[in-house]
Amino acid sequence: MSKKVSSAINPTFLTDVNHGGKKEQPQKIAEQLAEFVDEAKSNLHIAIYDFRLTEPTLAEPVITALKNKAQAGVKVRIAFDHGKPETKTVDPFIASGSDPAPKGTKAFLESVFEGTQVEIESIAGSKLMHNKYVIRDVNTSEATLWTGSANFTDDAWTYQDNNILQISSPQLCSYYETDFQELWISGNIKSTGVGDSGKVYIGSTEVDFAFSPGEGQTIDHIISSLIGSAKKRIKIASMMITSHAILAALDDALRHNQVKDFSGVYDATQMSHVVKLWHKAEASVGVAETFKEVSSHLVGKHSEPYKPDSKHNFMHNKVVVCDNIVVSGSFNFSRSATQNAENIVVLHDPSLAEQYSDYIDQLLAHYSKV
Repeated sequence: MSKKVSSAINPTFLTDVNHGGKKEQPQKIAEQLAEFVDEAKSNLHIAIYDFRLTEPTLAEPVITALKNKAQAGVKVRIAFDHGKPETKTVDPFIASGSDPAPKGTKAFLESVFEGTQVEIESIAGSKLMHNKYVIRDVNTSEATLWTGSANFTDDAWTYQDNNILQISSPQLCSYYETDFQELWISGNIKSTGVGDSGKVYIGSTEVDFAFSPGEGQTIDHIISSLIGSAKKRIKIASMMITSHAILAALDDALRHNQVKDFSGVYDATQMSHVVKLWHKAEASVGVAETFKEVSSHLVGKHSEPYKPDSKHNFMHNKVVVCDNIVVSGSFNFSRSATQNAENIVVLHDPSLAEQYSDYIDQLLAHYSKV
């Protein structure tokens, strides 16, 4: 579960409770998020793709904490995605490298926050508002960020493999706040993230950050460049791997025996949609072959095929470890992600890299047996 790297950077690792995870995991995540909310003194700004907590023991602590904070005068704002697809269009949606989720966030948030001081805003766009972050007490010395791959849903905390990061950094939070304000004021992902990339230091740890869609191609380049420059290890845990640049970098690393430690895990069920589409388009057959070679060195989680009412048990991380560097955030390693509203952090930290490496090994151990 939660492992402390320093007082400023704290990761939490989630594993499908049916494949090695602990049964009490979802309740602990709900309590952890409620505690994070309870610490707020001035503001809580949430950008979340999917927020639907239906199990009372998970919903109650989080919703109560948010209501109480808003009632106490904390500015609580929740920006969420409006554009989840209709059921009949979900196959091409998944095949494009997007993240499937049923509609219902708006109805849920309206039902639990009606008549309260909590503000909610639906974010439109031709692609997704796919972020999962919370900024607490921005513009204060105690500003802290909650980010990673996990949505706020029962299944995300119970059956999906996800990671969460809590990062105490006023400077980093100020950049996330810029992204949040762009989304909140415009009500659309269009033009957000333009020029929003850079670097901060948290103690001795260098942290790079970037936001799409404005810097979507930058993120794609950052990830592929880190893979291309790795000398000792490349470990990947990504639901989707459809970015041509990232696939090419992984393929080159294998062909040139670039690192001794090359391994990883992906969601085999979701990627099968993409591979079928690639094989139908003559121009994409080469990409399909590249993925076939790369994936032969990885392990696939066979999640349940997506339906709105199915168990959503995806291998849902979006992580790569290159030597002593970790990339995490909401950004699937796909072309579609470059066009969504997404965020990443790149953490140059040997201790953190070891913990993420161990976590990926844990996932490999689980899914290589299934």
